[in-house]
Amino acid sequence: MNITKKIKILLQEAELYHDQGLLNEAMEKYNNVTKLIRSNEQLKGKQNLIKGISKKILALKNDIIKIEMAPKKPEVSAKIQDLIKKMVSFSPDKNEDLKALDGAIALAKFGQLKRAISEFNELIKKDSLRIVSAKNILRCHMALSSLDEAVAQYEQWISDDRFSTIQLDKLHVFLENTLKKEGIEIKLPRRKAPKEDTGVIRVKGPEIEDDDTLDINSIGIIVYSGPQKGQVVEFKVRFQLGNVVSLLISIRDKESIDIFKVGDMIYDIQYYSAAAIFKASGLITSVKKIKIGPLRGDYCVDIKIVLN
Repeated sequence: MNITKKIKILLQEAELYHDQGLLNEAMEKYNNVTKLIRSNEQLKGKQNLIKGISKKILALKNDIIKIEMAPKKPEVSAKIQDLIKKMVSFSPDKNEDLKALDGAIALAKFGQLKRAISEFNELIKKDSLRIVSAKNILRCHMALSSLDEAVAQYEQWISDDRFSTIQLDKLHVFLENTLKKEGIEIKLPRRKAPKEDTGVIRVKGPEIEDDDTLDINSIGIIVYSGPQKGQVVEFKVRFQLGNVVSLLISIRDKESIDIFKVGDMIYDIQYYSAAAIFKASGLITSVKKIKIGPLRGDYCVDIKIVLN
């Protein structure tokens, strides 16, 4: 790989990480590309490249400082902690597979849905990422308003030997609940499970898997200013990775965009899932304007769930 192409790839990765709120990873990429540029004596326009990267690093440092200075609140409610323990313990240490997952989700969040589906289909080949990748494929179809495609994809997976019956049970619950949130009541088919294939925990109606995080459908935020002052405004969750949920805010909804500032902590957010409704805080880790694609001009907002 020639140096120009390698620099371009590193910069693209850094932008993806920054856009998704993975600030330390983004800083690592910017530092690596700066060292690469400095080490090559034959590269043209070195100073201009380094100057441009320095501006990006400065903006990144400002975001990191805002988040580090955000107020923190102590954890309470053991019941809520148990309920979302997988979400709050989501590991920041990422191997190459998880970095690839981050990249695919970043593509999806910023409107590159068809390419994201292609990336998730590659990740489905890995058993450890199969469920999260499959869920995000279904989310992509829903974001494209292709409800039939989402159902057809699930039905195709029923006969796919890569998916265990337990994994399909999880996807069945996820898709039915997601469709129900859209006002669509549908009875999805299931694969018949062998007697020894068990593992789904059933609790008072909706199902929760003991090895999975809660899927957040939407959040409710109390507005303290403007014409909606005192009201709870509900926002649909577009994508989710562990304890970080992503919202899509239309450029036309300027008042809602103004609610979200990087580094701010929003308290008493209502989190809605099929399994439970609970209150927690949310740290705004990223607010990015989408610059390309069908969602150009809209904003993607990332919120990290923080226990009250």
